Amino acid sequence: MHGERTIYRSEWMRVALVDVELPSGARFEHHVLRMPAEAAGVLVDDPERGVLLLWRHRFITDTWGWELPAGRVDEGETPIEAGARETLEETGWQPAPLAPLTRYFAHNGTGDTTFNLFLATSATYVGEPADPDEAERIEWLSWDEVRSEIQAGRVRDGMSLTGLLYRLAGV
Repeated sequence: MHGERTIYRSEWMRVALVDVELPSGARFEHHVLRMPAEAAGVLVDDPERGVLLLWRHRFITDTWGWELPAGRVDEGETPIEAGARETLEETGWQPAPLAPLTRYFAHNGTGDTTFNLFLATSATYVGEPADPDEAERIEWLSWDEVRSEIQAGRVRDGMSLTGLLYRLAGV
């Protein structure tokens, strides 16, 4: 890398052009999406209830699908704190203590978005979600239902697929 210049900035993202030189000597500018904060998601896998999921619409892709509760890590917050907060805000369920599941880059060829996934094995209902616009509905699905929903293409986002498939693989 020989340098980087910002071509767009907001509180949610920064788009940069990075001056890159490959080992072959080829040099070019590459678009890079820089995210100011990491994201955190939680897979709540309760042996009695199933998996806690949100059914929601994403206007960017104009699709509906099941998702894990997730959101960005706020300033001064750890990813594990963000995961617990986001789960409660989006679902009304307070997850049991969280354990790390995985940490990965969602699209490392074009951006530095970092996702942190955590696992909780139970949750306590606290009340209605703080933000009613997060999901059309919140449900507990059995693992058989989760498998069917994945096969039917109704789990479409990378974070949710990663978390659910990690758990199904026994990782």
